Amino acid sequence: QVQLVESGGGLVQTGGSLRLSCEASGRTFSSYNMAWFRQAPGKEREFVARISWSGGSTDYADSVKGRFTISRDNAKNTVYLQMNSLKPEDTAVYYCAATSRLFPSMNTTSYNYWGQGTQVTVSS
Repeated sequence: QVQLVESGGGLVQTGGSLRLSCEASGRTFSSYNMAWFRQAPGKEREFVARISWSGGSTDYADSVKGRFTISRDNAKNTVYLQMNSLKPEDTAVYYCAATSRLFPSMNTTSYNYWGQGTQVTVSS
């Protein structure tokens, strides 16, 4: 079992930056592959980025590639999402997710545990 708590969301202007954090409970955080998803009003939850248990492998949605960076600190049981050059279309609730699967897909169904979400709003 792992519990996830996101923080760092807020209101930012176009072109600005935010860093989201997701702190996990439990002593086995380093064994989980982690990801960030987001959900805008009226839309389905979509994949943003993922990182392997070691931090050695990362993947990004095309829409955020080059602007967002996912990272993790296993000593702090925390995964981060650095978001730069934010656009109004990045506005959404951002969710942290964890999975014990060795090779998770980019679908929500691959992830066992979810945080409560943090709101990111980018004004134009």
